[in-house]
Amino acid sequence: MGIQIRLPVEDEMYDLAELFKCFGDSTRIRILCVLLEGEFCVNDIAEALNMTQSAVSHQLKLLKQAKLIEGKRDGKQILYSLADEHVRSIINIGLEHIEE
Repeated sequence: MGIQIRLPVEDEMYDLAELFKCFGDSTRIRILCVLLEGEFCVNDIAEALNMTQSAVSHQLKLLKQAKLIEGKRDGKQILYSLADEHVRSIINIGLEHIEE
């Protein structure tokens, strides 16, 4: 008699793997850590991380596609923030784990 394990459906496992791929890049982690502090435009994030605006924009696009961040228009610029408390929790739990 084999063990009985209830696994998520294949599509959910694929989506979860894709989500964690986004956390596998230190540049994206750095951007997410900036956004832990609040809403910022591309220029502010680029300045905080000593990166080009183009490089930050590219990573923001990937983070937005993964639904980890969101942007809202403020005049001519877009302010980026974490999508929800789940993202904040994932980052904080990861930090707690590596600090043990």
